[in-house]
Amino acid sequence: MEQPNNPLHGKTLEAIVVYLVSYYGWEELGVRVKINSFRTNPSIKSSLKFLRRTPWAREKVEKLYIATIRKK
Repeated sequence: MEQPNNPLHGKTLEAIVVYLVSYYGWEELGVRVKINSFRTNPSIKSSLKFLRRTPWAREKVEKLYIATIRKK
């Protein structure tokens, strides 16, 4: 099913995390989404592993992404 109005459509979780890190940096991202994989020794790989197993955290990251791209 096509979702042209869904801002997450066609975006991978990795693309979302990379975008947020480039926009906010790890420190600010860790403040906005309080998860250890953003705060302690952060990396894209560890963050993706955690987010794929943790639906509530993934939802927070997706909501932050949507709010961030709407600010532009």
